[in-house]
Amino acid sequence: MFPGEITDLSKQVIAALIERQMTIVTAESCTGGLIGGALTEISGSSAVVYGGFITYANEAKMEMIGVRADILDHHGAVSEQTARAMAEGALKASGADIAIAVTGIAGPNGGSIAKPVGLVHFGCARAQDTQCREHRFNPKLSRQDIRLATVGEALKMVLEMLADDQA
Repeated sequence: MFPGEITDLSKQVIAALIERQMTIVTAESCTGGLIGGALTEISGSSAVVYGGFITYANEAKMEMIGVRADILDHHGAVSEQTARAMAEGALKASGADIAIAVTGIAGPNGGSIAKPVGLVHFGCARAQDTQCREHRFNPKLSRQDIRLATVGEALKMVLEMLADDQA
C-alpha cells in the first residue's frame, strides 16, 4: 500500500518504540491519517501505536487536541505554532510517550506567496521537549506525492527524536 521507503521507516519506528517500551500518537491535518496508516501497516504495531487524531478542520484542531483559537487566528493552520500545539495537544489528550503532528498545503490549490503549495510544518513532542521543523516540498509534485513525502519526513523526525533519547 505504501512505497518501500515509508514501509521501511515505519518498521524502524515501530521497532524503536517497542525497544523503548514507548507509545506514539499522531495528529494529522494534510496527511489525513496516512502516518497512522503507515505505522499500523506494520505487524506488531498495536503494542506501541496509541492512535491518532485527524484534525483537518480548525474546529477539530481546537476541539480534539486543544489547539487554541488565538494560535490559529494569529498564525494560521499551516504554521510552526500550530504544529507545536497539535503535537503537544495530542500528547496531552492521549497520554502517549511521543506525538508527531503535521499541517501543510498539499495542493494543487490553496497555496499563497507566503504559504505555497508544498509547505508543511512538523511538530514532534515528548513530555520533556517539542521539536518543530518546516519543509517545502516541490510544488510541482502531485497532491499524493506531497502527502507521501510528508509521511516519510514525519517518520524520520520521530526516529531522530527517539535517537536523541539514546544519546
